[in-house]
Amino acid sequence: MKDKKGGYIDKFLKKADKAIQEGVKKADLVLEEAVEFGSMTAKQAAKTSKELRNQAKKEGEALQKRGIEKINEGISTAKKVTSDAHDDLEILKKLGKLRKAEVITEKEFQTKKKKILDRI
Repeated sequence: MKDKKGGYIDKFLKKADKAIQEGVKKADLVLEEAVEFGSMTAKQAAKTSKELRNQAKKEGEALQKRGIEKINEGISTAKKVTSDAHDDLEILKKLGKLRKAEVITEKEFQTKKKKILDRI
């Protein structure tokens, strides 16, 4: 009887060992697939990150270029206004001389002066 019981136990242990071995093999396969998937995901994330960095760099450069253009436009406008104001002051001086020389009347002088000052 002991032999019979021992034989059953051995068979049971062998079956249990075989089931454990198969479970370990399946777990190893699942783990390999998970590692492969993780590797693919990491590569995709790196590629996407690189694309986003490049896009951000291009957009930054475009913004910088537009900013410089706007600044240059502002400088040109400021120079023109300054130049125009200087020219207007010169015209006022000349009109004053013409009024003193009685080439133009006081009324003509005041009219021209008002137009010039309205522009400034």
